[in-house]
Amino acid sequence: MLSLFRNKRQKPPLPPTVNVAEGYLSIESAHTLLAVEHRRQLLDRIWQYTALSRVQFTQLYLNPIHRYAEQVQQLPASETHHHAYLGGMLDHGLELVACSLKLRQSYLLPTGAAPEDQAAQTDAWSAGIAYGALLHDIGKIAVDLLVERQDGRVWHPWQGSLDQPYRFRYLKGRDYHLHGAAAGLLYTQILDRTILDWLSGFPPLWASLLYVLAGQYERAGVLGELVIQADRVSTAQNIGGNPNKALQAPIHSLQHHLISGLRHLVQHELKLNQPGAAAWLTQDALWLVSKTVTDKLRAYLLSQSIEGIPSSNIAVFDELQSHGLVESTPEGKAIWTALVTQGNWEQSFTFLRLQPALIWGNEDRPEAFSGTLSVAADDHSTDAPASPPVPKTVSTGSRQSSLLPDPIAMEDADYLGTLLDMFDSAEPEVREEPSESALGISNPTSDNPGQAFLNWVKEGILNHKLIINDSKAKVHTVSGLVFLVTPGLFQRYAQEFPGASQGANQKIEEWRWVQKQFEKLNVHRKRENGLNIWTCQIEGPRKRATLKGYLLEESKLLFESIPSDNPFLKIEKLPMT
Repeated sequence: MLSLFRNKRQKPPLPPTVNVAEGYLSIESAHTLLAVEHRRQLLDRIWQYTALSRVQFTQLYLNPIHRYAEQVQQLPASETHHHAYLGGMLDHGLELVACSLKLRQSYLLPTGAAPEDQAAQTDAWSAGIAYGALLHDIGKIAVDLLVERQDGRVWHPWQGSLDQPYRFRYLKGRDYHLHGAAAGLLYTQILDRTILDWLSGFPPLWASLLYVLAGQYERAGVLGELVIQADRVSTAQNIGGNPNKALQAPIHSLQHHLISGLRHLVQHELKLNQPGAAAWLTQDALWLVSKTVTDKLRAYLLSQSIEGIPSSNIAVFDELQSHGLVESTPEGKAIWTALVTQGNWEQSFTFLRLQPALIWGNEDRPEAFSGTLSVAADDHSTDAPASPPVPKTVSTGSRQSSLLPDPIAMEDADYLGTLLDMFDSAEPEVREEPSESALGISNPTSDNPGQAFLNWVKEGILNHKLIINDSKAKVHTVSGLVFLVTPGLFQRYAQEFPGASQGANQKIEEWRWVQKQFEKLNVHRKRENGLNIWTCQIEGPRKRATLKGYLLEESKLLFESIPSDNPFLKIEKLPMT
């Protein structure tokens, strides 16, 4: 395909510049920012995925991307985690658009609509997904950063694009969840009235996009899922994970794995409340020695064949903090410094501070430390890698901001190549939703309806249409087994395949008929008294409840590799082995 940008490649632009003497970043035009080679490649790929004419692509994609580039300039996407380098926000946004459009090829949307309606709305849904991906992190420049113009005035992004050299620093004590809600301040500067008027004519799409831009992904349906998956791929690639495996993992799984890993370490491996220990429990907090525990956490998760684990402790600290799993210092850092004293013994450590309920929930917890743990007033240092890469340093007024080098500019790095290879690998089959052919089901009402249901569950897990181990999930893993929630999972299937029991002469509810067909497969484990249904106790930090469901004998019916157990679920009585 003839590129929109080929005629610009004879004179590569200079990279974004930093005035080292004054410590200010220069303003770059969108053309200059986007003409860098790896960004041109991403724009080419985005155009290919849209299959639009030059004029349509410019109007729907290139113009908003230009406005986005002018807005984010050379700001990073995070302080110490993914894309934590000059220009990282722009790179992350472009990667998300490309990846989300690639993933979107597996869906015919809106779900359940007639084929002619899906065809008529193809371009609108593709554009809506791309806008959600591009803008999902833009709120960071409004609430995470303090940006100062060269004339000393503070710049806020709702004022319009920057118009003079600037410097920035990350705000202390910032709310790591606020940026998800702050996109609403800015997206009208990126998407013009014509685009917004057009999108608002498709109510389901419009609602899903607004939920994403408000940070309410749980309400955003397929659009929200695709943005989350694209974010996981871009982030995993940047921090040294495997983007292919990131796609296969369930949504929110990194947070789940971090919790599971910490619970395992504290309850089974770490010494507690004694000299030589790596954990101290006080009345109001659990204190974990930061480097020791993080090293062990990464090693444990890797030993469980879990992919996408950050390759450095600093990135793990940021991940724990961004998910709200550790408490921040008054300066907004993840690491605390404290002196531990017991009798004549005392020693200073750097700690991660957690709420004990995260580890023990409603379980009985150990006795609190009998000595004292005193937090240092001003010293909140961070454990660093033994040989960190040499950072770029930009003066940011009251302090210096160290940014890791752009991974694309590093020698021997094939960052973009790996990401683009992921886009081209394992082309998914296009499936209608709900599509019987895509599930390998010729007719859910014929031959083996129980197997058709099981195929639907497996396919739903693979494409993340069915989430697992989440608060609203209908599929969980517990005690190394797969737990299918009833009646919720069967009711959802019956909703997607109305009339599945036609011709069966059944006078019961359709979901109950589907459940009976599943039982006939005899793939579930029965209780000692011969009954089919098991009870699981949900024991979270704030509530207790029960779930009813089936336990599968073979996890391979749904998973190639079974995920870690949901730490908040326990089988009421363990099955016989």
